[in-house]
Amino acid sequence: MSRLTLISHHLCPYVQRAAITLLEKGVPFERINIDLADKPDWFLKISPLGKVPLLRIEEDDGREEVLFESSVICEYLEETQSGAALHPTDALTRARHRGWMEFGSSVLSDLWGYETAQDGAQLEAKHKALIAKFTTIEGALTDGPYFGGATFSLVDAVFGPIFRYFDLFDTLGNRDIFDGLERVKRWRGALSERASVRNAIGEDYPQRLMEFLEKHNSILLRLPAAA
Repeated sequence: MSRLTLISHHLCPYVQRAAITLLEKGVPFERINIDLADKPDWFLKISPLGKVPLLRIEEDDGREEVLFESSVICEYLEETQSGAALHPTDALTRARHRGWMEFGSSVLSDLWGYETAQDGAQLEAKHKALIAKFTTIEGALTDGPYFGGATFSLVDAVFGPIFRYFDLFDTLGNRDIFDGLERVKRWRGALSERASVRNAIGEDYPQRLMEFLEKHNSILLRLPAAA
């Protein structure tokens, strides 16, 4: 059996995708967190892009491979590990799911701007962008509880870490991003209860995210607190 090591960062949502997939598959793995502000030399030698996640695969015969990019890692795990399938068997539906995984990455781009905004204009622009993105998703969802219906998929692994941000953001000021998006809200609730999603982070995640906001002087910290 291959020995798997997930090279990680405490907050990275892309790492969480890979961790969720590993947990869903029930695969034993080691997790090593690094400081992205002070990347160790051994990491830079094996990471072509200097980013996390990486999946180090050590075979019994001594061979070692390193995969980079979260979507590649998740697809590899889906193809090589047993356990419940996380991709649809139908080729067209599978391709559609891959598209929504990429859509999730575009949401994360807006989220970055939202959480690091230092003035009201920037925050409002990203607030509107996020509402537009989630409104689009609302139209793609069925009755759930997951993206494709009753079965948890890699699209859910992508969006679990996205919704997690709002567990903290909701306490900092009510921005109404999910107002009227009943399917999105149900989906968010279902993902928050999924064991793999909960266990993809450490217990100190909220504290670390708050420290991140403070470091970036986020205007979210200066909003009136949510009631």
